[in-house]
Amino acid sequence: MAHEIHIDELRKTYGGKPVLGPVSLTLEAGTITAIIGRSGCGKTTLLRCLGGLEEASAGRITIGDGRLARREIGYVFQEPRLMPWLNVARNTGFGVEGATKRQAVAEALEIVGLTAAASLLPKQLSGGMAQRVALARALAPRPEVLLLDEPFSALDPFSREQMQEHLLHLHAHYGATMVLITHDMDEALALAHRIIVLTGPPGIVAGDLRPDLPKPVDRSALAFFEWKRRLTRLLAGQVDDSQLVLDEKPDLARQRLAI
Repeated sequence: MAHEIHIDELRKTYGGKPVLGPVSLTLEAGTITAIIGRSGCGKTTLLRCLGGLEEASAGRITIGDGRLARREIGYVFQEPRLMPWLNVARNTGFGVEGATKRQAVAEALEIVGLTAAASLLPKQLSGGMAQRVALARALAPRPEVLLLDEPFSALDPFSREQMQEHLLHLHAHYGATMVLITHDMDEALALAHRIIVLTGPPGIVAGDLRPDLPKPVDRSALAFFEWKRRLTRLLAGQVDDSQLVLDEKPDLARQRLAI
């Protein structure tokens, strides 16, 4: 089952300099949360603290009942980080243990559409394929929480949208709680049930949006445009129009959202 994530007064400092916090959030189980903000606002630091790759300077993170094993948290980095001497199947299964390893690897490769590429080496893969292997590797242990640090930032726009569709498909299949770091507003709106806007440093929560956009989203729809305008205002440091009704008549909605 997916797990809720509780973040309570989290802070992180480097050399006495505050870079994050205080941040307090509760992320609902089985949802996709996007964390967005300008470079240097502490997004990746927050994610690394969630994944146990960084130790918080203060505060507390609780995932589920607090007894979640490290293998139950998957992490996908900006670059695939595949081992060049292992083929796709072995990269996917690296670190997976137990009698069901072969089945878990086969399932993960099938869900990312790479069953036919199982015997290929990383040098034989396109950028999009390599990143799908990285996703499969994170999914093979069947994690309850999946953390993604700008996993599609190096891809061309077409491949990026394809990977976003893959991620929605993965979420529907596995149901894990996902936290996604991104700079891309379209990506955040296309994927997330909730968008947390950070400003900083030190990184603090400047906005908390819950776009009611059906998945997959229609990027040409008025509602998508209005949510993007609202997110733009928050990223620019303007007041959150949290009370706006986004299903109004188009002309009235545009008038009220005019910057």
